[in-house]
Amino acid sequence: MTLTVEPVRQEVAHEPAVARRLIDKVLRARELAVIAVLVVMLGATQLSNPEFLSEQGIKDLLLNATILVLVAVGQAMVVITRNVDLSVGSVLGIAAFASGVSLQGGSNPLVAVLLAVALGALFGLLNGALVSFGKVPALVVTLGTLYIIRGIDSIWVGSRQITASDLPEGFVGFGHDGISVVPYLALLTVAILAVAAYYLRNYRSGRDMYALGSSPEAAQLAGIPIRKRTMTAYVVSGALAGLAGALYLARFGNVDSNTGSGYELTVVSAVVVGGVAFTGGSGSVYGAALGAVLLTSINSVLPALGVSSVWVTAINGLLLLLAIAVDRILALRVAAALRKKAAQTRSARHG
Repeated sequence: MTLTVEPVRQEVAHEPAVARRLIDKVLRARELAVIAVLVVMLGATQLSNPEFLSEQGIKDLLLNATILVLVAVGQAMVVITRNVDLSVGSVLGIAAFASGVSLQGGSNPLVAVLLAVALGALFGLLNGALVSFGKVPALVVTLGTLYIIRGIDSIWVGSRQITASDLPEGFVGFGHDGISVVPYLALLTVAILAVAAYYLRNYRSGRDMYALGSSPEAAQLAGIPIRKRTMTAYVVSGALAGLAGALYLARFGNVDSNTGSGYELTVVSAVVVGGVAFTGGSGSVYGAALGAVLLTSINSVLPALGVSSVWVTAINGLLLLLAIAVDRILALRVAAALRKKAAQTRSARHG
């Protein structure tokens, strides 16, 4: 029995591995393309508006990107497993308010941040349990929790609003200060980004997420704990959304019941534009971060060029459609290449 199952298992696992290598080559090229577009866009804006990349301008660009990058890192891990988390905007909003209430009550800023992270992780655990154990599609689960969390947030917050005057000066200062033009928030975000990338690349459980996203059937045959890996991805996504909520409060010093509303669509756009395949199994958190930086930069570039910010949403949607179209074309080409390779292999065996 072992002699017949093992070759089948190896063959099933081999094709997703080949497909993933082919896709990764193209997605790395997409990451380079995002960098090129970003450089050209910022350079052109600087030529048009010499004050755009001033010291404060660079600092603002980095500050604007940090929150989205953080949430995009967690979302990328979920998408890599062939799932999605649409609740991140709601989690960010309720975590921001929870940390604000904690600070108003005299808590240490670190305790308030940890509270936000724990709250986000709890919602991530709920999402992961429903998806992995309940066998409910991720889109349905996280769309439901999006509205549930938003409803809880609206009832809890009501008409109240937390402002910078209600918060400790050191906490608000952390959201604005930095080393030269590099904000502390950006340094923290880069550190988290590096840890996430190292985990996905060098730890078996991280590589398992790619295998799971490439082919759940092959991953199951290979003995990968699918439920555990799915739960891990959702918990990390929720925890980072919670952390982003606390940092959002430090950055803007203002939280109400609408905080984070609609944020989930921007995050998904950033992840997909950055080269993380929406069909799972390919991409990197670095690519997701680049996508987030690109989208937030567009938000800053258009006003600097005198273009109405109304166009930002339309451009984000266009980029998302283009990225999904590229992913679809890529998937079809990889499938064709694998069929051709399989035909050649069979022909060589029979020959």
